[in-house]
Amino acid sequence: MRKAIKEIKVGLGTCGISAGGELIFEEIKNELEKQGANVKVKETGCMGMCYMEVLVEVSINGESYLYCKVTPDKVKKIIDMHIIHNKPIDEWIIKNKGKILKEETFFKKQKKIVLKNCGAIDPGSIDEYIACDGYKAIKKVLESYSKDEVIDIILESGLRGRGGAGFPTGLKWKYISRSKRNKKYIICNADEGDPGAFMDRSILEGDPHSVLEGMMIAAYAIEADEAYIYVRAEYPKAVHRLTTAIRQCQERGYIGNGIFRSDKNFKVTIKEGAGAFVCGEETALIASVEGKRGIPRIRPPFPAQKGIMGKPTNINNVETYANVPWIILNGPDAFASMGTEKSKGTKVFALAGKVVRSGLAEVPMGITINEIVFDIGGGIKDGRKFKAVQMGGPSGGCIPASLGDLKIDYDELVKTGAIMGSGGLIVLDDTTCMVDMAKYFLTFTQNESCGKCTFCRIGTKRMLEMLKKITSGEGQEKDLRLLEDLAYKVKDNSLCGLGQTAPNPVITTLKYFRDEYMAHIKEKRCPAHSCPALMTYRINPENCVGCSLCLKNCPVNAISGNSKEIHTIDREACIKCGLCYDVCKFGSVEKV
Repeated sequence: MRKAIKEIKVGLGTCGISAGGELIFEEIKNELEKQGANVKVKETGCMGMCYMEVLVEVSINGESYLYCKVTPDKVKKIIDMHIIHNKPIDEWIIKNKGKILKEETFFKKQKKIVLKNCGAIDPGSIDEYIACDGYKAIKKVLESYSKDEVIDIILESGLRGRGGAGFPTGLKWKYISRSKRNKKYIICNADEGDPGAFMDRSILEGDPHSVLEGMMIAAYAIEADEAYIYVRAEYPKAVHRLTTAIRQCQERGYIGNGIFRSDKNFKVTIKEGAGAFVCGEETALIASVEGKRGIPRIRPPFPAQKGIMGKPTNINNVETYANVPWIILNGPDAFASMGTEKSKGTKVFALAGKVVRSGLAEVPMGITINEIVFDIGGGIKDGRKFKAVQMGGPSGGCIPASLGDLKIDYDELVKTGAIMGSGGLIVLDDTTCMVDMAKYFLTFTQNESCGKCTFCRIGTKRMLEMLKKITSGEGQEKDLRLLEDLAYKVKDNSLCGLGQTAPNPVITTLKYFRDEYMAHIKEKRCPAHSCPALMTYRINPENCVGCSLCLKNCPVNAISGNSKEIHTIDREACIKCGLCYDVCKFGSVEKV
């Protein structure tokens, strides 16, 4: 009788680690040792279902079972029942032998190209990547295609840059390939500074070899022999797995001189960024790679003309490069068959905010906002009302729930005043103040401004001052006219993309949620009960049971009342800290 082949994989992307995945990994190894079980334990990247972490996959003779929300106390039972006695614990399993048992709609509308290996292979193993057709695309290119044929394939696929602006990837490569300069560079932009965005990080943590292979193909197409990966130093796991992947490639002859026994050379260097948001802008990124302060410069010349050390330089982000091997192996028509007329293929979104299922989702272009929020995301937490999505990070905008049937592609999103950005999608409910949301993102971009140009340095500061006035109850109607006028001036006159897009959250909230601005100004009221200066608390006598929890927790003794009697709040003494609201178990403390 053939001995069963057993394997356990633990999701150890940053999401899994933060949920306690490393502890689970060690617990599994210790328990297997105690039981004397000969089972291989491996780590893998993010499986997408961040809301279900820690995720553990048990595989026996190729049949896999995915356990969710695994805790240390569950480990012993999983090992004993499933590994030792071959009795899966159904109530903890979310996926069985490829069949989805629970959370079906999270998977149903996804199409995985970039994420096909994430959560499926060990990102630290080049052999596992090769077993999944890894490095076949670059070999095919080196053996069968000219550089112009590779560029034509990417052009025909319709692939657009996944870093924000959506510029056609093949067109950028074609422009650089025509340069007669004897030295050219490749850059992978893995800076990913948007709050709420974690797509590129998860790809690097879960499948770093796909990014390296995509970069190799791009280098071949434009005749570059040297590359930089500009990655945030705050991504230690991504940096570690990238470093491992590069070392493995060097050992195999995939990186270095004469790659894959050809006459082509390819060198890769990791450059760790210090976390400046402005370095996501390509000219600032290039300055940082060169060891200078990361400040944007006037364009033209564009990096394709004059980049690193004044040489032609191609810059794409992580997700863009990760698409390339799949396109080469499956053909441009397969990629172009997905999506919309002008936005082909798939897009990875980081789903966060007030949504039931937060995580990573890869969907065909053209899917609607409602499909992502409700079918994939499972709807709004606590049964609250869907209000808006914030897309594109600080450079993006807020799209109201009334536009939920909008198809997501580059051109449709621009019409709303938002942008695709790198793929951050934050879901907002009716407890979110849209004025405060605009203030939050403008605070971020104002702090991150490099200060080189006046409109970004001073304009965003003045806009932020007006938003602070409005949220503190001191705003006037004339402030809205001035705020809107200044927003467009900053947008039209700033030097780089950071300043040009910084007003987008303000412009879109003024466009779709102007009534909330007016409530703050005319009624001195925050409809979402979110702005502390415009919010007061009261105790509803119908619900108060006199438990005194609010009284005991009030830091300024603004609450009075005897035990088992109705309590009251002195609004003059109240500092609006909200502790009474948080501790009340009967819903008697209300925001007004």
